[in-house]
Amino acid sequence: MPQEDLRTVGVTDKTGTKITFHPDPKIFELTEYSFDTLANRLRELSFLNAGIRIDLEDERSGKKHELHYEGGIASFVEYLNRGTVALHPVIFLSGDRSYEQSTGDGMVTTDVHIEVALQYNDGYNESVYSFANNVNTVEGGAHLTGFRNALTRGLNKWISGHLAEKEAVTVTGEDAREGLAAVVSVKLSHPQFEGQTKSKLGNSEVTGLVANLVYDSLSAYLEENPVAAKAIAQKAAEAVRAREAARKARELTRRKGALDGASLPGKLADCQERDPARSEIFIVEGDSAGGTAKQGRDRSNQAILPIRGKLINVEKARLDRMLANNEIQTMIAALGVGIGEDFDASKLRYHKVILMTDADVDGSHIQTLLLTFFFRHMPDLITRGHLFLAQPPLYKVKRGKSEQYIQTDTELSQHLLGIGLAETQVFGAGQEAALVEPSLRELLADAQRCERVAAAMERRAIDARIVEAAAASGMTAAARFAEPRERAEFEARVTAYLERAYPEVVPIRVTWAQDEEHSRWQANVAVPHAVVQRSVDFDQTLLESPDYQRFVSLAEHARDLAPGPYRLVTGGEPREIAGPRHLLNALLGLASKGQYIQRYKGLGEMNAEQLWETTMDPAKRVLLQVHVEDKPEAEQTFSILMGDLVEPRKDFIEKNALNVVNLDV
Repeated sequence: MPQEDLRTVGVTDKTGTKITFHPDPKIFELTEYSFDTLANRLRELSFLNAGIRIDLEDERSGKKHELHYEGGIASFVEYLNRGTVALHPVIFLSGDRSYEQSTGDGMVTTDVHIEVALQYNDGYNESVYSFANNVNTVEGGAHLTGFRNALTRGLNKWISGHLAEKEAVTVTGEDAREGLAAVVSVKLSHPQFEGQTKSKLGNSEVTGLVANLVYDSLSAYLEENPVAAKAIAQKAAEAVRAREAARKARELTRRKGALDGASLPGKLADCQERDPARSEIFIVEGDSAGGTAKQGRDRSNQAILPIRGKLINVEKARLDRMLANNEIQTMIAALGVGIGEDFDASKLRYHKVILMTDADVDGSHIQTLLLTFFFRHMPDLITRGHLFLAQPPLYKVKRGKSEQYIQTDTELSQHLLGIGLAETQVFGAGQEAALVEPSLRELLADAQRCERVAAAMERRAIDARIVEAAAASGMTAAARFAEPRERAEFEARVTAYLERAYPEVVPIRVTWAQDEEHSRWQANVAVPHAVVQRSVDFDQTLLESPDYQRFVSLAEHARDLAPGPYRLVTGGEPREIAGPRHLLNALLGLASKGQYIQRYKGLGEMNAEQLWETTMDPAKRVLLQVHVEDKPEAEQTFSILMGDLVEPRKDFIEKNALNVVNLDV
């Protein structure tokens, strides 16, 4: 039902209808949506339906995507190949076909619209996606089978007719797809999907239709574009030679026992349990930490595999070169699933594969190299939920004889706050009774969130002190400030707040401008006397941002509970504290006195008993399960961060540098 009649709120040239939807928990099981899941699905739809525009914004975090691709699935392929070197322009093939099929009502005609886009890059990984009626058929089906068959046939035909006998090779399906990014999309009037999830297309007639169209169109393209054809043929020929080298490498490693489950690597400390579902393996960084883990583990069901040094970056290496790496061989042998064409997930010897690395830069790098290996060569282990990340504690806090291990920075703050609140009393302005802990904790939790937001703002050169003062003084997206008196009162409130909380900022300069689209006045607040002059534009974008709403929430919470300034009583002279953020930092500072806080970086800094108690004991430990919500985005990220091209990686670093929280240099 409409909540009110239409009314004029401003002047704009935009048109359209805005619909707000809130899921009813009585009807929907899920009412909290994942941004990455929605982004993945909506991106697919924008690629598959060329020209439509979808703007996705998560107001909880401020993340947003603008999804608009005029090129359709050709743009999808270009997106998949970002971060790699493309060997030729995108090849786009399309056509309409139909066939007769029998149903309970007689014969019906099924119309099929086929679109295929493909492009080879200089990498070694395959990125092929298939869709039927805009549904992502992750298990493939008839259309994907037809595409793969036609691709192999078309390449072999061109190679046999155009390359010299000594250069000619016979390409297999695996060779034809090395370094290939492709999208196969079919739209048909009578689809038949296999299974409840519609993840596989079952219309068998579509196989022949797609195969014929791709074979004929691709053959014509290769004949008409000899430069691109030769680049593709050379890529496939290199894949053939690499496959042969990989076969020899596998045979060699089998003879050494590295790929034979019957011969386990010597550095593996295996467990006694033989049921994979009840067994787990820790892949540990370094022999030192590995030795500690072996002493501290539960031998009945926990295996330890130490790896030494940094693995080979498999994003830059073919299978044959990867298999020559001792650490890779050791992992493959220990897990028992094989690699490449020998991979068999049913032979996995441990149903929990846990990566346990140091909490420093080198540990993060090794963890990334391991994740790259599993994502590229054992993705089925991730899909089946077998891969985990151990979470060793970041801190040990000691006070007297009491010791406590703490997992994260947030938990450390909560721990210190608990101590600070237990040893102090906090009074609001003009109040005789101390604030009670539950309500005060809620206020401080809001202040902690604002501290994190303030740090992010400062990295973007936004003065968080001015933002806090404006939020506390009534600057919201709904405030119009239409009258000069309202604007003057706002300036006075901001100045008064800053004089009390941040006197170093005063005096300020406020400049007003009209925002006709939103029928309001917006302010620019500057600190003209600062060495580096900074100002904040309180436009509609900032006022509606989740970051600013955090400060508004803090101000409202403080007004409801107890306005500042606060009095802090610790047994000595009372201290006056300006606002909630100052109160938070004062309590943390008081609680830190008399505490010994040790920051762990290496697993080797803990003895066996500590490592068991904090990281390996199933009753107490924290494990993060690795899963992929947005596979195209994940593939692109691995290509950019771990691939050969420097420029995309440099652009990524420049774009995200301000979001870095923990930088170890």
